[in-house]
Order: sequence, then structure tokens, then C-alpha cells
Amino acid sequence: MILITGASGYLGSHITRRLAEMGFPIRALIHNLRHTEKEQRLKNLEIQWVQGDVTKPETLASALQEVTTIIHTVAIAVEKGDLTYEAINFQGTVNIVDLAKASGVKRLINISQLGADATLPYRFLASKGRAQDYVARSGLDWTAFRPSVIWGPEDEFANTFAKLIPITPLIFPIIGDKNTIFQPVWVEDVACAVIKSLDMPESIAKEYELGGPEILTLEEIERRTLAAIGAKRKLIHFPMSLLHMAVSIMEAILPSPPVTRSLLELLQVSNVTTSNTLNQFIENPKPFLPENIAPYMRTFKVKDTLAAYINR
Repeated sequence: MILITGASGYLGSHITRRLAEMGFPIRALIHNLRHTEKEQRLKNLEIQWVQGDVTKPETLASALQEVTTIIHTVAIAVEKGDLTYEAINFQGTVNIVDLAKASGVKRLINISQLGADATLPYRFLASKGRAQDYVARSGLDWTAFRPSVIWGPEDEFANTFAKLIPITPLIFPIIGDKNTIFQPVWVEDVACAVIKSLDMPESIAKEYELGGPEILTLEEIERRTLAAIGAKRKLIHFPMSLLHMAVSIMEAILPSPPVTRSLLELLQVSNVTTSNTLNQFIENPKPFLPENIAPYMRTFKVKDTLAAYINR
């Protein structure tokens, strides 16, 4: 039995669907069982859904019964209330590791983050770094993946720019400069790499950096997103000082701002792999191109965008 934490989440749902279609026995851990009603991609598949909270170990014991492998995907990029980096990204991982050891589970695959490092002053990346450090010290048969920014259906990457388009009818802000570069990796390529590692004993105690086939500036990513939607805007560079001010105001007045200061911190750290290992798992990785983005990209209306930022 394979337990997938965060199975209704972005990457987790893609991994869950692939494994279920391949016939693996799947137990899908989610925070709220009502979310399964929204998962059209996972309907009519043999999946055992269980409810639990990684911050509350007492809710997880039954989920680990008869489990031989855990794929841990739970993490947050934006904090809300008591959903903090410390509670979810770090302590949630600690709880999963400790329960795995107590339950006799040997195999753990952890989804970390490119650039994660416990010594960084940036809280998101530090929380992911501390979590992976704990995994590496666990004594389990672990494998860790460090993907660059992941793109695909329902992502919070290209779709973040898409949400801004309805409320920026004339100009569109260019964030960062020529040194703000990313290596976007297709969600299905990441899911495939994770699943292939299940049958790779040589992957135990290794960390894999995963990046897409192209290194792009954030400006080029924005341009390709606009092209995918067919939106025309005049792109204007925003200085980081002005951007920080705007984001601080959004955080103060919006319950769910499109960008936070914590996310801006990611621009200070390289989002490009030093040793891309995706080719060990994927022969033809999918590039972030307008024609590849367009089929899944949502077209947001002004009311949709405002609702996304105002509602918690």
C-alpha cells in the first residue's frame, strides 16, 4: 500500500492519478474529504481516501496501517493563519517521518524544493530545507526531489499571472530583471520521475534536482503566458522597491493576496538547477511554451480574480 500525503493537492493529485491508473494500491491522505468531490480527474479510480492532518499525529495513525511506502507532498507556499511554514512544511514532515518509523514503514519519498536550505534567512525555503534535513537523518530508505517551479493545470505559477490579466487591461508588470531566471518543469514530468523512483533502489538516500528543458527569465515566462491566453499588454519593468511596497499593501488589505513578501524572497535565490537530473527519468521533457500552456490555461474574469484575492 502506498500512502500519498496531500493527495488532493497540485502535485499530489497528479501522482495519485498516475499510480491509480497503473493499478497500484493507493491510500490518499487529504485534509478534508469534501475535496474529493472536486477532483474530477480522480473519479472512477480505485483510491482509498482517508482524512488526516499532518500537524496532528493522532489523526494519522490509521492511515499508515499496512503502508509500505509514503510519498510526502504536503507543503504550503503562502501562510494563512495557523497554517505556517513551521507547522506544515517542517513539523508536518517531522510528524510523517516519526509515524513512518513507529509504524514500520521503510520507504519515504519527500518532495522538497529547489533552493531549499535550512541556513537561509527566507522562511519558506528554510522550512523546506529543515524538513529535508530531518528526512535525511531519519534512517528510512528515503529519496528527495527538488523541483524548480512546477507548471501545469491548476498551477500557482502561470495561473498567477493569468489572474492578473483581467485587472491590468493596458499594462502588465515585469517582475525582476535578466538575472531573475527559472527552469519551469511540467507537473506530469515531475510525477513521472517520482513514480519511477519507486522501482529504483539506486535512488535511496539521494536528492534529485528537477528542472525543465529551458532556462527562462521571468519576463519571458510572463510573455509566453500572455501569448497563451492571447492577451496583449504593454510590459513595464517594476523596480523591486515599488513591488515590495505594493505587495505589502496587498498583504495588509487582501485575505488571499496574489503575491506575498515570502514569495518575493524566492527571487533572491537561484531557481535553476545546478545538476538537472530530470533526464534520468524523462526522455522528452515538456517545455514551457505558449502552445503547451494554452490547453490548460484558464481565462479569468475580473470577478473571478477579485474573488480569488478577497476570499480566504
